[in-house]
Amino acid sequence: MNESLEPVSGSFATEPVRAATTRVFLALAPPDDAKDELARALGPAYAAYPRMRWNRIEDWHITLAFLGELPVTAVPPLTPALTELAARRAPLRLALQGGGHFDERVLWSGITGDLEELHSLAAEVRAVVRGCGVHFPERVFRPHLTLARSRRGDQAATVEAAAGLAGFAGRAWVAGRLYLVGSNVGRGPGPIRYRTIEAWDLGRGPEPV
Repeated sequence: MNESLEPVSGSFATEPVRAATTRVFLALAPPDDAKDELARALGPAYAAYPRMRWNRIEDWHITLAFLGELPVTAVPPLTPALTELAARRAPLRLALQGGGHFDERVLWSGITGDLEELHSLAAEVRAVVRGCGVHFPERVFRPHLTLARSRRGDQAATVEAAAGLAGFAGRAWVAGRLYLVGSNVGRGPGPIRYRTIEAWDLGRGPEPV
């Protein structure tokens, strides 16, 4: 989602194909200083709950549309429509705020700021992707930043870590890039890794990753 990821040079079509499918989502990402601010607030939780499966800070993102497992051939045709979408959408002013959990298993930080525009962008991204003939499961859009997952039988750590973020209020920042991201979920042991397939500056069209 940002320059800390492992970017793919050139178009996705030219990337060496290791599988017939790839797991894909579209997202925004906080800048490094906003992530560092939240990471400092998470310091006590990192120390107290080392067994939680913490996401890498460089991979933190706000998912707008999770497309799931797609044939690799379905991804490049999305580029023209997403290029047009990004060019006509203005950057958003957002901030990270507070914390919570899903089902006592997934720890997240909340999002505040231009929420109406954020919901509008997510809806348009999903409509554009469906307009390209890509079908994916509909999920209610809940703006958040996923931070960690608890291990089986250790849900108390997630609840307590979320409570520790209750008073967190990060600085405002501008979300100015839309990211098309692939992941290695389900492709063997080890941590989840993300790679930027392509990215576009909102309001200005595409830039090389």
